Amino acid sequence: MKKVLPKSASNDYRGNRLAAVVFLVIALVGTVRSVVHLLAPDGGAGSIAGMDLSVPGAKGIIFAFSLWGSSQLLMAAVQLIVYFRYRTLIPLMYLLLIAEYSLRIVVGHIKPVSFAHTPPGQIGNYVIIPLAVVMLVLAIRDRRA
Repeated sequence: MKKVLPKSASNDYRGNRLAAVVFLVIALVGTVRSVVHLLAPDGGAGSIAGMDLSVPGAKGIIFAFSLWGSSQLLMAAVQLIVYFRYRTLIPLMYLLLIAEYSLRIVVGHIKPVSFAHTPPGQIGNYVIIPLAVVMLVLAIRDRRA
């Protein structure tokens, strides 16, 4: 538990280097994804997720996707700060990734939505969770031991 919630945050990361590099890649992908949701005219709802935006209330869907992009951008910024300044928090961030992506799956089951095709994010949910679990284990193992 000390590795997940260290007494102080620093850049003295002792976990596996692969776990740190994968974390950086996840943060960079998250940055790009969030900017697309923020700047795409449809927030990515139609063009990427394949949602039907010809329905009443489509502007609300686009607005929600754009808002989601703003929260994703904040999370990506925190991830980048952790990677470049507070690497001892990488295990905690992996735990949060597992929780976030697991909740996405739960919400998808509770409030299902129809898509024209399988959105990349839905596939990503099932890729990120096992990847983050493996990386969490690597991140909490001391590479110097």
